[in-house]
Amino acid sequence: MGSHRRQAPSGFDRGSYVAVSVLTAVSAAVAALGAAPATAAPTAPADDTRAEVDRLYTEAERATEAYNKADERTDTLRGEVRRTQDRIARQQEHVNELREALGSLAGAQYRSGGVDPSVALLFSDDPDDYLDKAAVLDRISTRQAAQLTELRGALRELAQERTEATARLAELERSRTAVAAHKKTVEGKLAKARELLNALPDEERAAHDRASRSGRADLPAPSGARPASGRAAAAVAAARSAVGKPYIWGANGPSGFDCSGLTQWSYAQAGIAIPRTSQGQRHAGTHVPLAQARPGDLVTYRSDASHVGMYVGDGQVVHAPYPGAPVRYDPVGMMPIDSVTRV
Repeated sequence: MGSHRRQAPSGFDRGSYVAVSVLTAVSAAVAALGAAPATAAPTAPADDTRAEVDRLYTEAERATEAYNKADERTDTLRGEVRRTQDRIARQQEHVNELREALGSLAGAQYRSGGVDPSVALLFSDDPDDYLDKAAVLDRISTRQAAQLTELRGALRELAQERTEATARLAELERSRTAVAAHKKTVEGKLAKARELLNALPDEERAAHDRASRSGRADLPAPSGARPASGRAAAAVAAARSAVGKPYIWGANGPSGFDCSGLTQWSYAQAGIAIPRTSQGQRHAGTHVPLAQARPGDLVTYRSDASHVGMYVGDGQVVHAPYPGAPVRYDPVGMMPIDSVTRV
């Protein structure tokens, strides 16, 4: 707090901070020596730059899946709130019908000599007070009292449901806003990372692309050459048709996709609904060993299942890699595999 020592930034900015510090030190050394040739001044290590880009791609993908999950939960809760409000409206209509019935009773009392004050109390705007006020009316039937008791309990329960659902919806909307803000931050970091990558020589950029598309040689080769089912074959055909489409944050087709959006859309074309997120898709079927993978199986990656692709045979998956890279074919072992799921 009281120290004026400068803190090194975190994330991407830390990488930039280190690179600038290194270049500043090198520039000072060159100026001091005076005789060093221009080619002797090193640039930021290409390996470090590529590692930073990969780190940011991973962070971006995790943010996308978190956004998708919040979006899905928000839509679900909206439906629950809407259904709750419909139930409340139906119950309120029933209460209004009972009010009319009690109103005819009050009218009869008026014609026979005036409205009893206890009857007038029945027409309060607060339905929750009906039974308490009706209890003092000696002409109300046992059946009417039972109906009012039941409705009062139902209205209390539904009102509580509405309050809780509305509160949860507000919480999820706040969460979704926070995730969207995080997404924007990550997109900014990705833009900076892409600038660094584009500043590298062509051969270094090519090396990064090869590294991102390489597979592990020690993985068992999947033996299944045919899709597990006709619907899996239809999903594979849909995924293949998307090759070349852009990666778009939070998109599930047909003009662009994120990783789980692609697999969800592909199976939707086959008439099968699967969860929106890669974590949900990990549990959308039966797990099988990689060696038994067949076209149409979903392959999730990293320990948190933050990336997913579709196995299409010949040791390859079709997937939406990351922002700036279109839907493409890559080796199934391009990154650590979490699970293989047969839908």
